[in-house]
Amino acid sequence: MAKKEYKILVSQPRPVAEHNRYTDMEEEFGVTFDFRPLIRLDGLDVRDFRKQHINPLDYTAVLLKTRVAADQYFRICSEMRITVPDTMHFYCLSESIAGYLQKYIPYRKRKVFYSENNSFEELLPTMNRRPNEKYMMVVSENYNDEVIKMLGTHKIQVKPAVMYRSVPAEWRADEPFDYQMIVIFTPTGVASIHNSFPDMKPGDKVIAAFGQNTVAAFKSYGIEPDIIAPSPEFPSITSAIHNYLSGNNKK
Repeated sequence: MAKKEYKILVSQPRPVAEHNRYTDMEEEFGVTFDFRPLIRLDGLDVRDFRKQHINPLDYTAVLLKTRVAADQYFRICSEMRITVPDTMHFYCLSESIAGYLQKYIPYRKRKVFYSENNSFEELLPTMNRRPNEKYMMVVSENYNDEVIKMLGTHKIQVKPAVMYRSVPAEWRADEPFDYQMIVIFTPTGVASIHNSFPDMKPGDKVIAAFGQNTVAAFKSYGIEPDIIAPSPEFPSITSAIHNYLSGNNKK
C-alpha cells in the first residue's frame, strides 16, 4: 500500500525565495507544504489612524515584520500627504522584506537593515549604535507585542502604530482540508480555523503555533499545540517543525 502523503498547511504566503527552509524539509522528509493565509487584511482609513495621535514624521525609524506592514506604512503616509524623508531608517525582519521596499523607495538612498534569521534581536547591535533613534513599528489591530517587549528590555522604546486589521477568512465548505499538520502564526488565524472547523478536537491535527498569543488562543478552545515557537531551543517555527519531523521519521 502506498504511503499516505503528509501535507502541512502554513497560514502564510509562500516564501519569495524559490529555495527556503520549507523546500529543504520537503526534500528531506518527503512532505508537502501548502501556503494559504487564513486572514484578510483590511487597512485602517486615515481618520481611524489619526485617533491614535501618531505622526509618522515624529519617528526616525520604522520596524517592519511583513511586506503587508510596508504596504500599509506607505499607504498611510500617502493618504496623509506625508513625504517619507530620505533619512528614514527601516528595520526589517527579513531580507525579502528589505528588498520589497524597492517598490516604494530608491533602496540605495535609504538606510535599510534586516535580519538574516528572522529575529529583531539580531538587529540590536545596529540599534544600539543609534541611541537617538525614535522607533515606530507598523502593526495590525490585534498585534503581538513580544518584539516590543523584547526591545524594551534592551532600553529600546518602540511605538506601535496600528495601520490595518486582521479579519478571519473562513475555509470554503467545498474545499478539502486533508492536512496532517497546520501551522498558525496569529490568534486571528486560530479564530479562522475554529470558525471553519468548530468540531476540531485535540489530536485531530498536529498543531504548530508561533507566538505565545497564538498558543493562548488555541488553549482557549481546549487545544494544546504540539509544536511551539519561538523558544530558546527553537527560535523559528521552521526549526521547531524540522525537529518534530525528525523525531516523527524515527518512529
